[in-house]
Amino acid sequence: MGRLMRCTLAAICLLCSLRAWGQSPVWAVQGAHNTVYLAESVHLLKSDQSTLPPAFDRAYGAAHTIVMELDLSRIDTDTMQAWMLQHGLLPESTTLRDAVGEQLYQRTATEAGRLGLPIEALQRLAPWVVALTLTDLEYLKLGYDPDQGVERQIERRAQHDGKEMGGLETLDEELGQLEHLTPSEQSRFLELTVDEMHDAESDTDDLLAAWRAGDTRKLADMLSSEYGTFPELYRALVTDRNARWLPEIEGFLKGDHDYLVIVGALHLVGPGGLLELARRDGLTVTPVLAK
Repeated sequence: MGRLMRCTLAAICLLCSLRAWGQSPVWAVQGAHNTVYLAESVHLLKSDQSTLPPAFDRAYGAAHTIVMELDLSRIDTDTMQAWMLQHGLLPESTTLRDAVGEQLYQRTATEAGRLGLPIEALQRLAPWVVALTLTDLEYLKLGYDPDQGVERQIERRAQHDGKEMGGLETLDEELGQLEHLTPSEQSRFLELTVDEMHDAESDTDDLLAAWRAGDTRKLADMLSSEYGTFPELYRALVTDRNARWLPEIEGFLKGDHDYLVIVGALHLVGPGGLLELARRDGLTVTPVLAK
C-alpha cells in the first residue's frame, strides 16, 4: 500500500505474530480509583473481517463511558455534509484546476473517473477534500465499510447498552487541521494520494494483522515513519491533536469509573503518540490481554 493511503486508513480521517513490546491493540492506564483504556482503532473494515480483537470486549465490558475522537452519537451524515459545504469549498472564483495546476488536475480526473466520480463534481472542492474523497471511494471499492469499523461497532453496542458516550474534539478541531493546510500543502496531499491510489490494497493485510495482534512496534514502523517526508501533515493529523487530547485523557484518570477511549491507531504509536506521551508524564501503561 502507498504510504499516505496506509496512514489515512489508520489515522483521520480507516488493522502475525505477537512481539514482546506490543501485545494488544488496547492499553490500560491506571488512575487512583479507575482505569482508562486506550484502544487503537481502524475506522474501516470489511464485513467478513470485522470481528474485533478480544481485548476490546474486556475493555468495553469494564467501561462506564465510551470516548471517541468525535462523539458519533451527536454527529450524523447531514451534520458532516453541512460542515464540508461550509469549510471545504474553494473560493467562488477558483476551480480545482486553478488550485492544483493542469498536470495534477488531469491525474486527479483520471483517478476520479476510474472510481465512477466525474471530475466536474469536484470542481469547487478544496484539494484536501478531494484527497479524502478519493481515499474513501478507493477503500469502499475494495470492500471496506465505515459501518463495520471499530467506532461504529462500539457506538451501536454502547447505544444498545445505555453507556455514556463522549468525544475528544469537535468537527472544527478534527477536520480544521486539514482545512488550514497551506494551498501548496493541500496540493501535495492530493498529489501523494493520487500517486498511491493503485497501491492501496497491497499492504492492507499486513497493517490489519499488526493491528489485530497488537504489534505496536510494527504499526509504529509502518505508519509514523511514512510521514517523514511530509511533517506538516503528520503534525496536523497526529501530534497537534494528541497534545490537545492528553490533558483530557489524564482528567479521566481522576474519575471514579472506567473509560474506554478509542482513537485511530496512529495516535497511540510512534513519536508523539499517546502511549509515549503518557509514559513521559509518568503514567504506567500496560497492554490489555484477552482472558
